[in-house]
Amino acid sequence: EVQLQASGGGLVQNGGSLRLSCKVSGLSFDDYAIGWFRQYPGKEREGISCISTSTGRIYYGDSVKGRFTISSDNEKNTVYLQMNSLKPEDTAVYYCAATKYHTLAHAGLVAPYFDYWGQGTLVTVSS
Repeated sequence: EVQLQASGGGLVQNGGSLRLSCKVSGLSFDDYAIGWFRQYPGKEREGISCISTSTGRIYYGDSVKGRFTISSDNEKNTVYLQMNSLKPEDTAVYYCAATKYHTLAHAGLVAPYFDYWGQGTLVTVSS
């Protein structure tokens, strides 16, 4: 059974930092890329970062580039999203998700093309 468990969300002040974790089980980083998405109320999920540990490729959306850093610990089957210089507009529910490398290469960081999803963790940035 494939499971992705996102954690690390919480309340932080404007300019603060949080680190999200995505613990993955039931699939291999050799075959799957892991992405982070966020969702605002009433909006579609926005892809913000993705890591392909097999190829070493990393992607960031423009809205988080320079502030967020994605990394992985293959021994722990965990992907992290370090979020610095947080802004109130970063307030959202954050999800991690998995897709096969060839799907990512063709479709990009687009939510419908990700096969497996974690449950989401809420990040709230106060102004």
